[in-house]
Amino acid sequence: MDEKQFNFQIEVTDGKARAGRMRTPHGMIETPVFMPVGTQASVKAMDPRSLKEVGASVILGNTYHLMLRPGHETIRKLGGLHGFMSWDRPILTDSGGYQVFSLAKLREVKEEGALFYSHIDGEKILLSPEKSIAVQQALGADIIMCFDECPAYPATEKEIQSSLELSLRWAKRSKLAQTTTSHQALFGIIQGGMYPSLRRQSLERTVELNFDGYALGGLSVGEDRQMMVEIVSEFGPMMPPDKPRYLMGVGTPEDLLESVYQGIDMFDCVMPTRNARNGGLFTSAGMINILNKQYKEDPGPIDPRCACYTCRHFSRAYLRHLQRSGEILSAVLNTLHNISFYVRFMRSIRQAICERRLEAFRKAFYQKKEFKEI
Repeated sequence: MDEKQFNFQIEVTDGKARAGRMRTPHGMIETPVFMPVGTQASVKAMDPRSLKEVGASVILGNTYHLMLRPGHETIRKLGGLHGFMSWDRPILTDSGGYQVFSLAKLREVKEEGALFYSHIDGEKILLSPEKSIAVQQALGADIIMCFDECPAYPATEKEIQSSLELSLRWAKRSKLAQTTTSHQALFGIIQGGMYPSLRRQSLERTVELNFDGYALGGLSVGEDRQMMVEIVSEFGPMMPPDKPRYLMGVGTPEDLLESVYQGIDMFDCVMPTRNARNGGLFTSAGMINILNKQYKEDPGPIDPRCACYTCRHFSRAYLRHLQRSGEILSAVLNTLHNISFYVRFMRSIRQAICERRLEAFRKAFYQKKEFKEI
């Protein structure tokens, strides 16, 4: 990896928390950062202009889904993901490893890779480490992930050990498959389930492969929140201090804050977009369900402390009406607010780190006094 293309530097630390800057071929990412999920080259209910306006600096796409439709070669011919979806800021692509978990009924895991039965037409498709890297290179993302197996919870220690070994072999093959001319950063993924000894083993052996960054995978797969918090608290600070630390698929604002507190830099989750489509809206005082009867004639904004387009122009009463009526605009306005909330929340956390007052910020957050617009 050319340092001029990808570089990560820590600017300030506050306890275990870090504020950093990540240079990519398509621009700078300030960390800690939340990445809106655009699985199929689209963040649901959001257009690229709106994403920029709310301050999103990087989004996530998915290898498996884009490989199937419209096809990675089609996307390559049309300018890669950046040109295809008209997004000129950084993109991270998942490797398809999460689909090994989420589409468990439609796949078989073998040494060679995961044999999927397409959820679109049933066609057999082998996604191997080599294929995953080739697809991600065709997509042209700035940050790509090694292919791994993401086992579900619960699983026995023996099952997790076997899965861990497979993921390590796939990680080696992923790295070998990356062409030397690639300007993409390649991240390794730490597995090990809920077993600390296996997590430690996976961490040590994955770090030996010298990736450009590291992710904690295998969380949000059925375990309770306390288990997730314990794993992040123990292994977040153990990840290499000079490389980006990415927690995959997590989560609530509380999860993000606690994970940053333990040294994590990057996050993605479908929660803000999925909840928005179902009327779940994040506010500085907690989450609300806009369908609740109490909002029928409420003239106020979703969150008086929020300055997003939705909060500046529309009442809770109107948003409730849209949601109940099944109007498409409901998903648009709700999602714009939720993504804005997450982006600004992470920006507020970063500022607290830079000013070395994260502990006070954390305390105020749980007292529902913060965060406020910065």
